[in-house]
Amino acid sequence: MRQEIILYKRKDCHLCDHALELLRQLQNEYDFTLKLVDIGKSDDLEEKYGLYIPVVEIDGEVIQFGQIDEFTIRMRLQKNKNSKDG
Repeated sequence: MRQEIILYKRKDCHLCDHALELLRQLQNEYDFTLKLVDIGKSDDLEEKYGLYIPVVEIDGEVIQFGQIDEFTIRMRLQKNKNSKDG
């Protein structure tokens, strides 16, 4: 089963743009679906993530927020891949 990554973001957010670019690059190496969620369209999400965006969630677990780095996301994707291969 493919992993699912949700990127909670908002319009005109340079950190969100960077996170999206990073995740799209990682899609070339890892098999996952990427879902983009604009928190500006939901009061509940705005309240939950407003101060933290961007937020990266993998298979229902928040992995990182704010400054997203490739190493952390890559390590989590690799961990999930290894557990499914073994």
